[in-house]
Amino acid sequence: MQRIIISGGPGAGKSTLLEALQDRGYPTSVEVSRLLIQEQVQLGSKQVPWNDLSGFAGLALERMQRAYQQAQGPLTFFDRGIPDILAYLRVGNIPLEPEWMQVAHQYPYAPWVLMAPPWKEIYVNDAERWQTFAEATRLYETLSEVYQSLGYQLIVLPQVSVAERVAFVETILKKWFLEEPLSALTPEPSFCQSGKLRMSDPTISS
Repeated sequence: MQRIIISGGPGAGKSTLLEALQDRGYPTSVEVSRLLIQEQVQLGSKQVPWNDLSGFAGLALERMQRAYQQAQGPLTFFDRGIPDILAYLRVGNIPLEPEWMQVAHQYPYAPWVLMAPPWKEIYVNDAERWQTFAEATRLYETLSEVYQSLGYQLIVLPQVSVAERVAFVETILKKWFLEEPLSALTPEPSFCQSGKLRMSDPTISS
């Protein structure tokens, strides 16, 4: 079983990509935090990210662990993974407890993570997306740092149409299951906007 994370800052098109992959028949797991925000708002709870990020993170962690355990089949695409919680807490200047890092190691995903980079042209705010574009960009940078510190390889998604992004992901899947090196794809030194691949070397945390 390979649990493949699609991560990135808010409003970068990752949920749209996940829906397109689902339409193609791939098993998917939706973004936990969005559903939780909707639920907590309906309940009138104060455990929402902008009021109680630590409490909200605890709820998200429990739900993400459940989603991880319920995944079936040869692969499942996840809209965010447990390491995303660590990045949100870091951006919120909330100290990470040792058990948070332990959980991140206890629930390993596929060794490479699909990252949706900041994309100002499609960025919009809504009821569950309160961040400014600058805040979303900072979160993307922190997510990249956190995933690399945990030993994951980052593959930055091209800023192209949904259909082209799906084709890009399927190319990666073919190489992965054929055990071909992902480095065979052309790396770019900066954010990818041409349909080519940008990769970051993993950094193993101590």
